[in-house]
Amino acid sequence: MRALCLAGLTLAALAASPGHASAQAASSLSCSGIAKQGGLLTCTGPADVRIRVAGEDGSGARTVRSDERGTFTVGLTRKEPSPLILTAAEAGIPPLAVDIAPRNDDFRLLRGLDCDKVDARTEAQLKHVEESWLKKKAAFETFNDGPGASEGFIRPAEGRASSPFGPERKYVGTGADGESCEKVSVHEGYDIAAPVGTPIKAPAPGTVILADPDLYYEGGSIFLDHGRGLVSVFMHMSKVDVEAGEEVEAGDPLGLTGNTGRTTGPHLHWAVKWRNQETQERDGDFYIDPALLLALEP
Repeated sequence: MRALCLAGLTLAALAASPGHASAQAASSLSCSGIAKQGGLLTCTGPADVRIRVAGEDGSGARTVRSDERGTFTVGLTRKEPSPLILTAAEAGIPPLAVDIAPRNDDFRLLRGLDCDKVDARTEAQLKHVEESWLKKKAAFETFNDGPGASEGFIRPAEGRASSPFGPERKYVGTGADGESCEKVSVHEGYDIAAPVGTPIKAPAPGTVILADPDLYYEGGSIFLDHGRGLVSVFMHMSKVDVEAGEEVEAGDPLGLTGNTGRTTGPHLHWAVKWRNQETQERDGDFYIDPALLLALEP
């Protein structure tokens, strides 16, 4: 375990060592990590207890559960309310309030795209989309043991950071028949511009839960389960060098960057999804900011 970079946590005790936190686990909640919208909290408290997480007005409510050691993670949405209130379902445990620093994501308009890069249009494309979605759905329903974020994250590829997590983007394109098309979505990953063939390495230990050379939007892709509900997703790869079920360590090779799937140029799209292990419903899972995970100190 390690001390984690703190941002806006309300209690001085959150900077205490893991040993100090575990000594208090039976009577209190404490958290460390990146307390910013899109970040991640690593928390301790009573063992095997449900904890309600919500804004003061009840917004963004969800319930997580501590493990047998009393540890749990809380992913933070890109619009997480502040302060965030953690309340244990056990008498005598005082609630914990965590101040969440705001994001300042922008809006981007991208014009001049080929409509085939914007969305699926033909029957064959729509079939490919459905097949890809089923593969991704099955992977995200798989949970493996692992350290989560406790060992930190390293940058998965060399290159320039070309697009951050968080902006809302509107794509406007033209089809081969002159028909216009548009789509609005949030960029839920961290893009690294790199020539085709740049090595990609695991940013943290994990188990490969999906390795596919041809998902519709994502192209060559790898899903890597780090444990504690965290999954890294690597997209647009030209070569996939691992298979589902393989276990890797931080720094192990995964494959090569590319320009596959729906892209506008060679790059690695790295996304990290936080999944709530307390529920079997995956609709409440969401992506967090990979760049913030790189700020976790060794």
